[in-house]
Amino acid sequence: MRRRNFGFLSFLKGIFFLGVSQEVQSSRLDSSAISSSSFPLINIPLIEQKNQQHRIRSQIASNMMRSSGVMVARTYIYDWLILMALVVIGSLLLLIHPFHRFVGKDMMTSLKYPLKGNTVPFWTVPTYALLLPMVIFVVLYLRRRDIYDLHHAVLGLLYSASATAVITNALKLAVGRPRPDFFWRCFPDGKDVYDRLGNVICHGKRSVIDEGHKSFPSGHTSWSFAGLGFLSLYLAGKIKAFDRKGHVAKLCIICLPLLVASLVGISRVDDYWHHWQDVFTGGLLGLTVAGFCYLQFFPPPYHAQGWGPYVSFEELESGTNAQAGIAEDVCEMQAAETQNESRLHERSGIGCISPTAGRSRQDMEPGEGDSVGLLSSLICGAYCTEQIFGICCYFFMFVGECSVL
Repeated sequence: MRRRNFGFLSFLKGIFFLGVSQEVQSSRLDSSAISSSSFPLINIPLIEQKNQQHRIRSQIASNMMRSSGVMVARTYIYDWLILMALVVIGSLLLLIHPFHRFVGKDMMTSLKYPLKGNTVPFWTVPTYALLLPMVIFVVLYLRRRDIYDLHHAVLGLLYSASATAVITNALKLAVGRPRPDFFWRCFPDGKDVYDRLGNVICHGKRSVIDEGHKSFPSGHTSWSFAGLGFLSLYLAGKIKAFDRKGHVAKLCIICLPLLVASLVGISRVDDYWHHWQDVFTGGLLGLTVAGFCYLQFFPPPYHAQGWGPYVSFEELESGTNAQAGIAEDVCEMQAAETQNESRLHERSGIGCISPTAGRSRQDMEPGEGDSVGLLSSLICGAYCTEQIFGICCYFFMFVGECSVL
């Protein structure tokens, strides 16, 4: 009889709480759907997000590394071709004879300076004006590893020297101003001869005479200021000489190349190869071309970003935008996946209990939140009652078994 009572109690338990169990299970599934649709980022662990950011940064860095070599050369291939054209033009100008202007007897009083050699030989000019700055560029590159900075510095320096050489040689040929030692170039034996118009009739060596008509402007000075002036601007940007912190030592560093170029110009006057106007014009020409070439690749030295080339900051900005775009795409993909999961749950009928799934509390109608809370309370109460009733049933069954024994 008591075994029949045990079976009857179990049967009542199953019938009474069948619907409640189904409701609780549905509510659990629906609550998971609510959480997944309302908080899509919970499904992604924190470690996975950090790894994803690391992959994004690595991808941007690898793109910049690839662009450092091949893409820089391809991007500036036309600049290098034009540079080669400038070198060819400058070489061809050396083969052209200069203009032989009128030189009268009364003009010879200022052109009888002794014929001397060069204190600074011509072959040394490319050494200190080109090779020395390039060595400094390479040293700074080994420290910062910025290929754009090295490329633009070398290209800007070569453009400065080449453009200055073309302009200087063209002016020399067009002006044809005699050097201060022109008398001894024209009359090596010291016997001056003039035609009926008073112009000189030179009987010296033709190449020496042609060189005597290339006084304006000074090539040594223009080349020196073109190379060392560019180096001075480059160092001013790298050491932030104009950061308004009052470091006078920085000014001494950037003035040192200009001092060397000025001494070279003074030597040209001391050697009687140039007039002071030639040296002044050559220095101004070289410094102006160096400034224009420098500003083509670098911000002004007094600028906040004057320590690097323009393209480096553009790459940094594009990399930051790319990283933000990738992160936004990842968030959109996660939101789309969450939305697809919510639609699948709605189609399968799992989310029929909670009509507020995926909505915030502000989007609910007045009183809708209270109804949902009441329904949740009833479900939790039914679940607790089920557990308590089950414990009581097992207790009575245990007592019945003991009485039988």
